[in-house]
Amino acid sequence: MYRVTGSVLTFIMAGGKGERLYPLTRDRTKPAVPFGGIYRIIDFTLSNCINSGLRKIYVLTQYKSASLQRHIRLGWNILPSELGQFIELLPAQQRVGEGWYLGTADAIYQNLYTLELDNPGEVLILAGDHVYKMNYYKMIDFHRETDADLTVGVVVMDKNKAGHLGVVEVDSVGRVNGFQEKPADPKTIAGSPDKIYASMGIYVFKHAVIEEELQQDAKNNKSTHDFGKDIIPQMLKKGFKIVAFNFIDENKKEADYWRDIGAVDAYYEANMDLVQINPALNLYDRNWPIRTYQEQFPPAKTIFAGEEITGHVGLILDSLVAGGCIINGGRVQRSILAPDVIINKDAEVYDSILMEGVKVGKLAKIKRAIIDKDVSIPQGMVIGYDSKEDKKRFFVTESGIVVVAKGTEIK
Repeated sequence: MYRVTGSVLTFIMAGGKGERLYPLTRDRTKPAVPFGGIYRIIDFTLSNCINSGLRKIYVLTQYKSASLQRHIRLGWNILPSELGQFIELLPAQQRVGEGWYLGTADAIYQNLYTLELDNPGEVLILAGDHVYKMNYYKMIDFHRETDADLTVGVVVMDKNKAGHLGVVEVDSVGRVNGFQEKPADPKTIAGSPDKIYASMGIYVFKHAVIEEELQQDAKNNKSTHDFGKDIIPQMLKKGFKIVAFNFIDENKKEADYWRDIGAVDAYYEANMDLVQINPALNLYDRNWPIRTYQEQFPPAKTIFAGEEITGHVGLILDSLVAGGCIINGGRVQRSILAPDVIINKDAEVYDSILMEGVKVGKLAKIKRAIIDKDVSIPQGMVIGYDSKEDKKRFFVTESGIVVVAKGTEIK
């Protein structure tokens, strides 16, 4: 824990459609997509807030938010309101006009009344759809020390990933000179032609500055009302002091860990990171816990211990297995099982992600697949072995990952 203070008001942007994560986002907003067996993606941002000592947090929701709302209501009602601390949902509500949230900046603009209520010194804006561990107060302290009008969180990334990111141009003293949204030819870091500064979607504003800039942006009919596309370029033209804060990782690993898991392949790879012998993301640090909501399930169980007795072995290797799972004579390897998954006799699951309530029938074979919640895999079904057959009934990514959507009935 860093410290607790009420001088910062935090907004988490959690209303995105996450179109590149379809069909995982068919029924839920991107921050509500399950991750790592027991978590939702937004749990990482919320945990960073709590671990950083931030206690006034608004979560802005819009697109298919029921799942996210339920998760936060059940799992994140942890702050004492009598002390002025809260994690509160702010759905789009046409408070200042007839439109819903039109962009990231407009979402804050439509809730400027919260700034009047809390009167913070700074406003912290976070994306709710990235996986990483960060002490936000280190960035807030940097913002205060540099007396910046706006501080932008940046992380060093490979140049070839710029097409899905905002790219920040930074000079030799850390001042921001420009901002490119998903550029084909990005500005690289001086002296590192294959690296870029990617925007983390994290901003610290002075209260007075953000209020004035959002009010002006709202009057501009040509604006898309987005921080990266509109607010930051306008502030640069006006000469505001904008500085970059380089990501400081709390993950306690050799390499920094920050993942934009906006596409299905990236999502799959980030989950598979967790089943490695030495996973890149440290979920086991008790000093920086990742919190979530978990229903009550019994312990995971394997059935049939000896092949010489039954011919069936309940076997789990190199995998994450949540509570309520039953491995009933099947084999699971390099996979992630969410709560209440059942693997029946002689079924095989390799390199896959099975979400809550998935049932795998006898003799079924699954490889390199994501099976969303409440899907029953019939006896003898084969998924992930024949791309042509998989594409006839499921979504298949460019790299061959098969995705079975939530609640799919397979005959």
